[in-house]
Amino acid sequence: MPSLGADMVAGTLVEWLKRPGEHVRRGDIVAVVETQKGAIEIEIFEDGVIDRLLVDVGATVPVGTPLALVSGPAGAAPAAAQAAPVPVAIVAPRPPARPIAPPITRAIGRPPVSPAARRLADQHGIDLGPLRGSGPQGAIISTDVERAIAAAPAPSPRRFDAAEMRRAIGAAMARSKREIPHYYLSTTIDMTPLYRWIEDENAKRPPPQRLLLAAPLLKAVALALRGAPELNGFYTESGFQPSTAVHIGVAIAIRGGGLIAPAIHDVDELALDDLMARLRDLGMRARGGGLRSSELSDPTITVTNIGERGVETVFGIIYPPQVALVGFGKPIERPAVVDGAIVPRRMIVATLSADHRASDGHRGALFLSDVDRLLQEPDKL
Repeated sequence: MPSLGADMVAGTLVEWLKRPGEHVRRGDIVAVVETQKGAIEIEIFEDGVIDRLLVDVGATVPVGTPLALVSGPAGAAPAAAQAAPVPVAIVAPRPPARPIAPPITRAIGRPPVSPAARRLADQHGIDLGPLRGSGPQGAIISTDVERAIAAAPAPSPRRFDAAEMRRAIGAAMARSKREIPHYYLSTTIDMTPLYRWIEDENAKRPPPQRLLLAAPLLKAVALALRGAPELNGFYTESGFQPSTAVHIGVAIAIRGGGLIAPAIHDVDELALDDLMARLRDLGMRARGGGLRSSELSDPTITVTNIGERGVETVFGIIYPPQVALVGFGKPIERPAVVDGAIVPRRMIVATLSADHRASDGHRGALFLSDVDRLLQEPDKL
């Protein structure tokens, strides 16, 4: 059972998407697990063959419990395939590259089901068992589920236990404040050049391809982290472990209450258009279901932007085992002195909450200065 955050101690196995004897490859979705933050698709990061399922559907087991036995890589020589199966963790560190759209998966005893169709069925309480698929190889697709929704009485909404999520978040944040010696820094950044650049860019684009402020903010943070490795990684029992990749957890409010911060991977390497597409996709899946396990287990830093709620400054609490959190508030038009004249400028407060065991205020100040510098040249992001 993978750990999908510091607030998770156990998970409930909702569905197996692979059965014994099936070949699996790194990146395949093999199971669905229910946590305090919703249903999460569980990936596998080892090629091989499913030998045995160890946990029954409906069982709740602690984090770290083996879920299945996987033996021999797919396509291995017969002798290797006959070796005793070795228990492997269903979730391991993320591979270097991953598709945005997950593949169509097959549940035991069912035709293939697309992830979009599965999420739609979950949201509306539709039983996939009786449905006949109209997709490739009889796969059930969104259109099939939509027809079933139209023909069925209105279902009861899926239960969301806001109180349970709040308890889980509270436990993680209490642990953070007990164990992590936080320090806090802030700076005010002139966003006028960035806003002008976004307006010029969006004037050339159709609405679905337009940029939002969040994309350049995330990209600037990611690029600045290249020069501040002390802020990007994990603090474990053996000390600080810097990450070679920048996986930014994006704080997203969930309908009904609560917060989740799934990761966008390799943000420093993404073009702004690709980053914007992943932001839209992540937000949709976070609120509608379908997040992957690695998106919750491997953020190396978190960024929260609650300026849309009218808050000018946010000092967040670090989400362990991460060592830093960056916050952006509401852009405010303020008077500023430019070339000796007082003019209106669009300003934003950027903050850093960081772990003093991994870095110090000097390094944190340089990092915020780099974020500011990068945002003054948006065409280079």
